[in-house]
Amino acid sequence: MTLVACLSLLFAGNESAADSTTVTPLKHVIVIFQENVSFDHYFATYPKATNPPNQPPFSAAEDTPAVNGLTPDLIAHNPNLAPPFRLDRAQAKTCDMDHEYTAEQRSYNGGRLDKFVEVMRERKGGVACADPNTVMGYFDGNTVTALWKYAQRYAMSDNSYCSVFGPSTPGALNLISGQSHGVTSFVPGTSESGRDPDRNVADKTVIADPDPAFDDCSGPRPAKITMEGRTIGELLRAKHVSWGWFQGGFRPSRREADGKAVCDSTTPGYGGIPLRAYIPHHEPFQYFKQTSNPHHLPPTSIAAIGHDDQANHQYDLQDFWAAASHQNLPAVAFLKAPAAQDGHAGYSDPLDEQMFLVDTVNLLQGMPEWKEMAIIIAYDDSDGWYDHQMPPRRMGSATKADALDGPGRCGKTNPGEYQGRCGYGPRLPLLVISPYAKSNFVDHRITDQASILRFIEDNWKTGRIGNQSFDETSGSLDGLFDFARGGNAPPLKLDAFTGEPSLMLPKLGPALAPPSHPPTE
Repeated sequence: MTLVACLSLLFAGNESAADSTTVTPLKHVIVIFQENVSFDHYFATYPKATNPPNQPPFSAAEDTPAVNGLTPDLIAHNPNLAPPFRLDRAQAKTCDMDHEYTAEQRSYNGGRLDKFVEVMRERKGGVACADPNTVMGYFDGNTVTALWKYAQRYAMSDNSYCSVFGPSTPGALNLISGQSHGVTSFVPGTSESGRDPDRNVADKTVIADPDPAFDDCSGPRPAKITMEGRTIGELLRAKHVSWGWFQGGFRPSRREADGKAVCDSTTPGYGGIPLRAYIPHHEPFQYFKQTSNPHHLPPTSIAAIGHDDQANHQYDLQDFWAAASHQNLPAVAFLKAPAAQDGHAGYSDPLDEQMFLVDTVNLLQGMPEWKEMAIIIAYDDSDGWYDHQMPPRRMGSATKADALDGPGRCGKTNPGEYQGRCGYGPRLPLLVISPYAKSNFVDHRITDQASILRFIEDNWKTGRIGNQSFDETSGSLDGLFDFARGGNAPPLKLDAFTGEPSLMLPKLGPALAPPSHPPTE
């Protein structure tokens, strides 16, 4: 055994003791961070499903609480150019909506929420929709069956939001740092659509999806940036709490002669076409030098996963299951699906996403650590999908990219506040799966992506990020739990394809990952 591995094992023992010192009974928090879904897109009519023939049926418990969803009147008399409409299970594959920082603000139009179709109609570049009315579509429990079943057994929120308007990168950064401000270097590149690369940053704040500069696998075309400031990683490290970000495709498929990592491993996407598994701008810790693993180095041993070593807490999903199989589950873990199963419209869909979610949750619920675990299912942005709820106003901004209240305007700005953080952004799904989760419960209190950060900080008493991080002002997730009388919610085993209940939980054996399902055809 190498000296590094020995030191890692020694330090791991110290972190294990620290892992057990928590405010709540939870010793493991697993955040499954998915892609591009508004609340209405998945839960508009919850708990009422259409239940057409030959599709997984959904029938809600009689005492299921109502959510702030679409009413028949809002569907029939919608202010947009087209009404909201149900997308059938056979229509799971859709185009990608316009979900840029400016475009989303224009869709919400000062609180009137009436420009979603126009914004889609005017979209240029990217994966544009042939029919701009698609932006008004929503699924129900016959397609996103597993998520509706989880909401029945456990707890969900109908009042949780993007911390700010915009796409994936700001959402991921707010999850781990409560902060999208702090760009320290900017390497221009040509965006995929050929638009002005300067659209990535406004007043040192990230508003688009530039790649992280501390990543060998970042592409040559998009712009690349680095970030300053602190993340939850440093706070957990200071408390000797084990943690890691685990992303599909992070493990290099090969290396160049100089050791540079190449991440071109693929998984089957739409129609079985190979799709690159790893997306660099979905990996927020790679933007910060202190938490990055630029060359995608592997952990020095399975025992070192979650602890300080050359991997620097950045891993492939396979490393998560290797650690779990050897009773080395990190206290805090962020899981990111390979692209084909992350739910992002345009290259993934809710059925492929369900495969990943159910396989992952089934295995986690079959582990000994389940009795002290919380699984949080959250999303990075709305993809621009219609949602009828105007977000509460928390942060104003006045950059050339803002448009919520007219060109260059988003609410009221205060002296000294960082710009380019217009928010809250769109409403998103948020579910908690845990023995301590309230059962068949809907939380109506305001939360956002940084509320997850705050929950982790509070549970391990790490302190706050500082520097105008949203962790100071974000709402608490405590309302989703019952720590006084909880701890007894039983596991819910589901079928990964149908989302319906299955008979027994699988056990995590020698295999290092959940079963591999090809995405739906």
